[in-house]
Amino acid sequence: MYQLINLIFQILNMCLIARVVLSWIDHNPNNEIIQWVYKITDPIIRPIQRILPSMSIGIDISPVIAIIALGFVKRLIIGVMF
Repeated sequence: MYQLINLIFQILNMCLIARVVLSWIDHNPNNEIIQWVYKITDPIIRPIQRILPSMSIGIDISPVIAIIALGFVKRLIIGVMF
């Protein structure tokens, strides 16, 4: 069970990192893989963006906050279950 929880959080973190990289490059938003990345990360990032809008210089730190928050949630779940 620990390995499954760890795998899920690794996939979420990889998707968040992929989303950050996609924001830096020109990409096709109609690509199925890119749409999948956005569908997975939107529920995590959107609430953070509503609370913390992009900085005035155009930097969105919501993915960083999401990765940190996921780390806390992962530790909490593992701590409760094991």
